Amino acid sequence: MRSDSPIIAVRDLLGRPLESLRLSVTDRCNLRCLYCMPEEDYTWLPRAELLTFEELTRLVEVFAFVGVRKIRLTGGEPLLRHDLHELVAMIAPNPRVDDIALTTNGVLLAEQAAGLRKAGLHRVTISLDTLRPDRFHAMTRRGDHARVLAGIAAAQRAGFTGTKLDAVIVRGVNDDELAGLIEFGRAHAAEVRFIEYMDVAGATQWSPERVLSRAEMLQRLEQRYGKITPAREDSAAPAERFFLPDGTVFGIIASTTAPFCSRCNRSRLTADGQWYRCLYATSGTDLRGPLRAGASSSALAEQISAIWSARTDRGAEQRKSERFRGAFVSLDELQRDPHLEMHTRGG
Repeated sequence: MRSDSPIIAVRDLLGRPLESLRLSVTDRCNLRCLYCMPEEDYTWLPRAELLTFEELTRLVEVFAFVGVRKIRLTGGEPLLRHDLHELVAMIAPNPRVDDIALTTNGVLLAEQAAGLRKAGLHRVTISLDTLRPDRFHAMTRRGDHARVLAGIAAAQRAGFTGTKLDAVIVRGVNDDELAGLIEFGRAHAAEVRFIEYMDVAGATQWSPERVLSRAEMLQRLEQRYGKITPAREDSAAPAERFFLPDGTVFGIIASTTAPFCSRCNRSRLTADGQWYRCLYATSGTDLRGPLRAGASSSALAEQISAIWSARTDRGAEQRKSERFRGAFVSLDELQRDPHLEMHTRGG
């Protein structure tokens, strides 16, 4: 497949283009966040089944051929994958890829930020659910809060711009920190994005009562700051952006109460090569098998194009419509199939 061959811009049955790929490089994580990994024991993917950097790069080339322009490296915690900067350097020369981003919990970022920037990484999104070390320990069951703050500072020193700080807001846990997080982001040249607590697989302790909605977040912030103005952008990004009266920008990802399925242009590839078109999907497509069996890039592109063209997924909207809404899948199902876990398919 030549780099100068024309892009095949594939769309699904609802007209949504395939433009963004979340590329998981590992299912392992060094935190145990209560909204994602609340259990004690997990079934991990066999290491021998994980795609090599060469295989990941080749699949990126195939996805770029059918229209993907944005790559986001995820996990688990992607910085646990040894020498991740090498993968970035392998993807960066692809002329079809406009944007390479990383989502990280920040624990290992201080040591790696400069190398990732030098390798060609464009942007970082860092999880920061709380400014309180004691609360961080309660939410993650780890004591790495200071390391996360050091990672945020290191990203700024390395020259990253457009940095996002993601905070999953859980009622009764950290919902009193909305303004504090915005002020922290303002002080560190980063845009804060609040995420509604989602009932994805792995969120076994989820309940509707623990969700702080976008509407309530905005109401609380207006009480603190005054009138908030929507940015009114035409974008497929998951976050809706808003302006405070002084021009400070923040975002809200309201996947639970206001799903954005109609404009979703992203899919997910697990570290062992399973391709998922929806975060709520219970089954994916094995791309590792044909890749290792010798399938040509053209054949893989045709397979991906055909599957996306038939896509009708609207998982978050379907979940919202359910009258009695509890955990998405049971703990037994998660233990039988680790691909259902949030930390396996990259969030």
